[in-house]
Amino acid sequence: MAKQDKETYDSYEKDVYDNPPAGPMGVHRGARSAASRAMPYVIVIIVALLAGLLFWSIYSGEINNLKMPWSSQESSTTSSAEKSKSGENKSKSQSDSASGNKTDASNADSPTDSQQNDQNADQNAGQNAEQTDNATAQQAVNTGTEVRVVNATNITGYAQSKADVLTQAGYTSVSASNPTGNVPSQTVVWYQNETDKATAENVAQTLGISNVQQSDGLVTPIVVVLLD
Repeated sequence: MAKQDKETYDSYEKDVYDNPPAGPMGVHRGARSAASRAMPYVIVIIVALLAGLLFWSIYSGEINNLKMPWSSQESSTTSSAEKSKSGENKSKSQSDSASGNKTDASNADSPTDSQQNDQNADQNAGQNAEQTDNATAQQAVNTGTEVRVVNATNITGYAQSKADVLTQAGYTSVSASNPTGNVPSQTVVWYQNETDKATAENVAQTLGISNVQQSDGLVTPIVVVLLD
């Protein structure tokens, strides 16, 4: 019977790997210094302070007061431009003054021309005032005002036909109806307020009515009552 050998750790010869050197080897790192460990925290604190300062400057408006190196150059350029503009205005003022003196001298030499110019100016002012009054009267007519046409005659559809005439003339809120109470003795255009007077006169002119009166208690700003 053969003897069975059992291989153990002591069965192998010793080599260099059985006596490894002391301390970390390969990818292992040694201990870091305190300064290198504290550096990331210092950087974070500095960045936070700068960000807070920038935010405060923007929020309080102090950032506008910061002077950049190029600010002085821009200020000098602006000052030069303002001085140049001031000089131009002064020259223009002197030129206008000289021109005005020449005009006064010319007017003094020819008083007849001055009087004629005054007369022409008065005539133009009168014409302009008349045109302004006409324009004001035209602007006072409001074709959007509500107008009610009441048929107090025996003619069927008479109020609607007159309402159609006003609609064709540009009025946008015209209605036809029958009388519900007392009626006047003749055809009339009633208006509610003074602001409606020009519109009421225009309505009367459009329908060929000469009687225009102001009346209190109207539900509609302008009421046209048609009689035989």
